[in-house]
Amino acid sequence: MDKTYIRLEEPRDYRTVEELTREAFNNEDRIDRSKIDCPMEHHMVHMLREKDGIMELSFVAELDGRVVGHIIYSNAYILHSDDTITTVLNFGPISVLPDLQRKGIGSALMLHSIERAKELGYGAIVFFGHPSYYPRFGFVEAKEFGITDCNGENYTAFMAMELIDGYLKGKEGKYIEADIYNDDLNREKAKEFDRLYLMK
Repeated sequence: MDKTYIRLEEPRDYRTVEELTREAFNNEDRIDRSKIDCPMEHHMVHMLREKDGIMELSFVAELDGRVVGHIIYSNAYILHSDDTITTVLNFGPISVLPDLQRKGIGSALMLHSIERAKELGYGAIVFFGHPSYYPRFGFVEAKEFGITDCNGENYTAFMAMELIDGYLKGKEGKYIEADIYNDDLNREKAKEFDRLYLMK
């Protein structure tokens, strides 16, 4: 396979990215079609561009001039017991076309975006993901930094990584991600988005 080229997402990529994200999350390896009739992640990408997404950390992967993958980051924070906060990054969705998954494109997006986030001065990334995949990039369980989810819980899929050494030292607290991942998104909205936009 030819080398993957990573670049910033541009407005001309928006529809392509939404379509590939929908395809990436609408396959039998990722969802039970008997229970889920419409993925939401493509609509999430669309909404993140309007609110909470960090466009300087929204990247596409190109292969032979074709956009085949995407990653986007958003702002999040750690809420401390004294009501102060420490800002961190969240990322996702990360998407690769189904026929090109497990070929290193997702890893290329991760490595490029992590390095760019460091260059831009961001301190840490905290997110929810597959615990068997993300440790290869330097992620550890968030509990190692004394960080819990918003409900005060920990589990192996809840991970964190410092981008600046010592950034999370002594920063125990609850992780709060953008509302887009919780209250602002539902499957009915994704269906309506498909009907009015993607399926034209």
